[in-house]
Amino acid sequence: MEVGNVVAPPAPRRLEEMQLPLVMMRDILLKTVFRKNIEMVTEMARAVCLPIPVTQELVDVAREQKLMEATGTLHANSGGEMGYQLTDTGKARALDALSQSEYYGAMPVPMEIYGEQVKRQSIRSIQITRDQLTGAMGHLVLPDDLLGQLGPAVSAGRSILMYGPPGNGKSSISNGIRDAMGDKIYIPRAVEYAGQVITVYDPIVHSAAEEQVDDPNSLRRTGNRFDTRYVRCERPTVITGGELSLSMLDLVYNPTARTYQASMQLKSTGGIFIVDDLGRQADPPQALINRWILPLEEGKDILALQSGEKFEVPFDTLVIFSTNFHPNEIFDKAALRRIFFKIKIDGPNQEDFLKIFAMVAKKRKMPLDQDTLIHLLRNKYPTIDNIYANYQPIFLIDQMISICEYEGIPYQMTPELIDRAWENMFVKEEHIEH
Repeated sequence: MEVGNVVAPPAPRRLEEMQLPLVMMRDILLKTVFRKNIEMVTEMARAVCLPIPVTQELVDVAREQKLMEATGTLHANSGGEMGYQLTDTGKARALDALSQSEYYGAMPVPMEIYGEQVKRQSIRSIQITRDQLTGAMGHLVLPDDLLGQLGPAVSAGRSILMYGPPGNGKSSISNGIRDAMGDKIYIPRAVEYAGQVITVYDPIVHSAAEEQVDDPNSLRRTGNRFDTRYVRCERPTVITGGELSLSMLDLVYNPTARTYQASMQLKSTGGIFIVDDLGRQADPPQALINRWILPLEEGKDILALQSGEKFEVPFDTLVIFSTNFHPNEIFDKAALRRIFFKIKIDGPNQEDFLKIFAMVAKKRKMPLDQDTLIHLLRNKYPTIDNIYANYQPIFLIDQMISICEYEGIPYQMTPELIDRAWENMFVKEEHIEH
């Protein structure tokens, strides 16, 4: 089945198609019924994210083992559906299972099956056109040759290093790349490996598309067009900065609930992982890059369980590194060789600077003044060797707006206001006695 350009994961039709241990599935059902206090198979199916016939098979297994029983009540408001409840033995089993792992709800997807879905929606199969990239970057003034470099880099789905002086839009460009993708993929709520459940779907990272919910009373069920253990989402974007540490790239274990949460890297599968401000982290940049060498080259990552057992997970992520340092200062040659695309993001020339200035002024409803601009270019920029940066027009115009609002005068641009704004953009070099 195909929704958009991505082939959707098909819903399981029978219990034997699940490829999960039967005891594990049964226990997750018991824990879910116990925690959510639900009685009807339609409610259970929604809670464990399985089709109704498969859920009914699981209920029948639990009944045969005397862990569930029919309540003998037909629920009139639910199409005369039979209710089920846990027996005393079932409650005891649910509590025992909860003591081993607090996880309940959506049935996990086996890691191997998830790997197949990752291939179907690989970020490396996206082809981005110049028009798409230009459309997503429309709010930025960028040189044509830069878009010419970015396009092939994004379409390759490999690693990108953007470097250059601060304040020139490296972060904005990273976000523009994300916006250019535009399609939807399927993120599992949880995956299973060696009997352990690892939650993957994270509402902070994954923005879910609208879900279609079936009316249990309708004759024609239109939903379940795909396996609802997955959530249809925008391609994920994980953005980290100075706070990134090596431990964030490993599984997170909750010892109280005895559950695992996916690493930041695993959550970004099928999308983008942006490392902003590389060189500002506590871990040295070389160590961070070394952690990525195997995933970047082989398309797989190695994670470890609490037991120490290591296992492979798919790595299908466009990693964008952004730094204000020159790459030779923070990486050795071997690390640089493994980063596929290296793109310098420079400050604008004078012509592009004026375009950005005019665009920001129009957006902020600040009238342009020719004498003020001449004063800025002739008297102010020579003091900093005529080095322009993309952030400066926004900074200067917002400063002038603040002054106008404080003084109670209409928005205006004057040499005197530019001078006052300029003073706030830079700090004078001077010695302060402590």
